[in-house]
Amino acid sequence: MAIASNELAADLDAGFAGKTPLERLALLAGSVDGRRVFTTSLGIEDQMLTHLIFENALPFEVVTLDTGRLFPETYALWQKTEERYGRRIKAKYPQADALEALVDDQGIDGFYFGTDMRKACCGVRKVEPLGRALHGAGAWVTGLRRDQSPNRERLDFVSFDAARGLVKANPLFDWTREDIRLFTERHDVPVNALHAQGFLSIGCAPCTRALRPGEPERAGRWWWEDETRKECGLHVDDAGTPQRRPGAVGDAAFERA
Repeated sequence: MAIASNELAADLDAGFAGKTPLERLALLAGSVDGRRVFTTSLGIEDQMLTHLIFENALPFEVVTLDTGRLFPETYALWQKTEERYGRRIKAKYPQADALEALVDDQGIDGFYFGTDMRKACCGVRKVEPLGRALHGAGAWVTGLRRDQSPNRERLDFVSFDAARGLVKANPLFDWTREDIRLFTERHDVPVNALHAQGFLSIGCAPCTRALRPGEPERAGRWWWEDETRKECGLHVDDAGTPQRRPGAVGDAAFERA
């Protein structure tokens, strides 16, 4: 076991190649000191990881960020998942005072009227609760995949999140959405009913719509904004910019979560 560091992240990144997602999770669990936290949005890739963790009793906390604006279908899936595996998915909620101040300032749906207002909402409802979820953790597991967006193509299997002082691992980085869909069907993993209605990437209800024919997977998130300015704030480096592979060039779309 070791304390999170750049060197450990690099070793794990190399070790992940050629392994299955379950083997990657087991390697991470056996390599990193401290709490190991998997944050799930209850999307299809996160449901696969939840299945692997719960079915194999791996030592990861499974946490979701309940923004208070999720779809009813997402809450139904949350309940169904707990019943399926007999385990709790822990919740982190926005701080009440900060949320009240946000709504007092910009109104209940102020995020539609400016990118700064939307980012402020994400900050209160998602980023600050994530910080509490990861406080003191040695490892953070996410469901990020290479094929979700152009920017994510440049991510690593494992990186060191210097802003939070932990190892960040993406066990499904090289899996496609179709690979994951087939896995969930084969293993009877519960998935969000909205996926069948054209919602491939599901976040807060006011900020997510179904895809139109030919649109990429994440086009339904914050669709009213300039594509190159979309950023949530969950997946950023120590400078506050979207994480990417060292040496990556270009001004690709901001990370969205």
